[in-house]
Amino acid sequence: MLQDFYYALPIMLASLWSVGLILIEALAEKASLTKIAAQLGFILVLVFCFVVPNESHAVFYGMLKTGLFTNYTAGVFSLTGLLVVSISSEYLNDEDIHYGEFYPIVFLSVVGMMLMASSGNLTILFIGLELMSIALYVLAGLNRKLDRSNEAAIKYFLLGAFASGFFLYGIAFIYGDAGSLSLIKISSFYESHEPSGMFWIGLILVLIGLLFKIAAVPFHQWAPDAYEGAPTASTAFMSTSAKIASFSALIIIILTFASILAKTESFTNVLAIVAVLSMILGNLYALGQDNIKRMLAYSSIAHGGYMLVGIVAANASGLSGVLFYTLIYSITTIGAFGLILSLERKQSFLDINDYRGLFKTHPLPATLIAVFMFSLIGLPPLGGFIGKYLVFSAAIEADLTWLVVVGVLASLLSVFYYLRVVLVMFLEHPNDNVQVTEIASLNTVLLILALLTLVLGFYPSPLINIAQKAIAMF
Repeated sequence: MLQDFYYALPIMLASLWSVGLILIEALAEKASLTKIAAQLGFILVLVFCFVVPNESHAVFYGMLKTGLFTNYTAGVFSLTGLLVVSISSEYLNDEDIHYGEFYPIVFLSVVGMMLMASSGNLTILFIGLELMSIALYVLAGLNRKLDRSNEAAIKYFLLGAFASGFFLYGIAFIYGDAGSLSLIKISSFYESHEPSGMFWIGLILVLIGLLFKIAAVPFHQWAPDAYEGAPTASTAFMSTSAKIASFSALIIIILTFASILAKTESFTNVLAIVAVLSMILGNLYALGQDNIKRMLAYSSIAHGGYMLVGIVAANASGLSGVLFYTLIYSITTIGAFGLILSLERKQSFLDINDYRGLFKTHPLPATLIAVFMFSLIGLPPLGGFIGKYLVFSAAIEADLTWLVVVGVLASLLSVFYYLRVVLVMFLEHPNDNVQVTEIASLNTVLLILALLTLVLGFYPSPLINIAQKAIAMF
């Protein structure tokens, strides 16, 4: 049993640290102290992800599964949490919503994500999903003085509750057919038994619950309003970490039921249709947006579609490509929201035209946002290009060339709205009404993220190798 604690050390540490953050905030009532403690906690979890063994182990009677896959995803969750916490405090102060509970809630959400990515039992998968979701509902409504934020939280909560209901109902169907909630036992059961209609209904319902969190079409309706209405610090976290956690859970399901899914094309066809709709509609809706948060919300739907291409391929190359893609997407998206944090004042400056001539007045932030936008487009030699290349090449390997053609054409649509932001910043006259806050810590984080985007474009091999090993050793 003691070995189980050692193998699951990152999750154990994150769970205990989140409780500690609650106590620190309750006793000290000083948000700045809670922020420092949260940053330290995320750093420690990151360190322990490199310390614990990478070999796969089933711990706590098979409830959790540890190994390189879990360590990789836990590291990504901790990194995104650390980045969001590091860039948020000045924005929260400006918006008069620098509540100390922001940091424990972010940490609890990360614990839920880590549980999802290490679940060896459908019960743990559901608990992780709900812990993550409830925390995100609270973060969406953090600015409780603003009607738009309250509306975003309510919409997210109501639709999220339906999705959780689908997810739990799906688990019940699978349990009714297989007689177990353990993923290992369920997989073993179907090696000697043909899955019934009850199993397929359950799997579809579970899929719906996860696709909602990914904001894939047609389960995307909540995303634009929630992203726009939520405080930008919360949006940066919601749009990245929740997506990574849901894709991690999808990968677990694909690998667990690989032998079953290989016998039928129906499941793959359903996911392929969802991917196509997400890529096309996400980009088409983004084209017509003037509000930059809504634009990024619709573009995140499109990026979810690109990642689903790797899931549809369902081979080692595709699944490892998704792991790489989720990291580079998080880095670039948090970087993009970092600039919005420096511009935004009381929800006023969110129009793309507010960024006019930014390069002439503030060349560093403008250059960095251009790097992030080019990476989101998928232009070489940036990390975003490598992510798309990996999932698209995996689809070609799986004889899904038509899906790649759709993905490339959809990516061409994204050039127009991402490039629009860059052109407005570099070619138009400055907007005298916009005040950019020059914050050294924020600029430093943005610079680091831009450098990571470049490094992962020029030298992605180490991270790709880790992602491939994570899938191979699952």
